[in-house]
Amino acid sequence: MSRIGKMPIALPAGVTVEFKNGVATVKGPKGTLTREVVGNIGIETEGATLLVKALDDAADTNAKHGLYRALLNGMVTGVTEGFVRTLEVKGVGWKAAVQGNKLVLNVGFSHPVEFVAPEGIKFECPTLTEVNVSGISKELVGQVAANIRAIRVPEPYHGYGIRYKGEHVEHKEGKTSGKGKK
Repeated sequence: MSRIGKMPIALPAGVTVEFKNGVATVKGPKGTLTREVVGNIGIETEGATLLVKALDDAADTNAKHGLYRALLNGMVTGVTEGFVRTLEVKGVGWKAAVQGNKLVLNVGFSHPVEFVAPEGIKFECPTLTEVNVSGISKELVGQVAANIRAIRVPEPYHGYGIRYKGEHVEHKEGKTSGKGKK
C-alpha cells in the first residue's frame, strides 16, 4: 500500500468530486478540472473527505495509487486556491509587460518576444522584471512557466536570463589573463 495514497483528501466547502467511467471531475469556486484515472484505482467520497483506493495489490497499482492521490489533491487545491509561479527577468534593460492575454518580453533579442497565454492561464507583471503565471491547473502553470523560462535560460557568467523566483544560478569564473604563465 502506498503511504501517500492512503491519506484522505479534505474537501473544502463548495468542492464536489465525481468519478464515472474512469474520469475524475473536480468542481470548485475557481473552475472545473478533469483527469482520466487509468488502472485499478477507485475514488470514493465520504462526507467532506475524498479517499483513493487501490483495488488490487499489484506493484503498478500501488505506484498509481499514490500518484492519483497526489494529482487529485492538486486538483482540489487548484479549484479552491489556484496556483502561481513567479519568474524574474534579469538583464540590463530587460523587461516584461502584459498586453491583453499576451506576455511581451524584451530580453536582449532584436525584437520583443510575444508569448500568448493558453486557455486557463493568466499573466501578471507586478514590476517590470517579475512575471506571475497563475491558473487552476498545477501542471499547466508549471509547463507554461518552464516554456517562458526556456526563451532565455539563465547563463552562468553574468546571470542574465529568465529564472524562477528564488532560483539559485551557479556563477562561473570568467576568463583569466595570461599573465604569469610560461
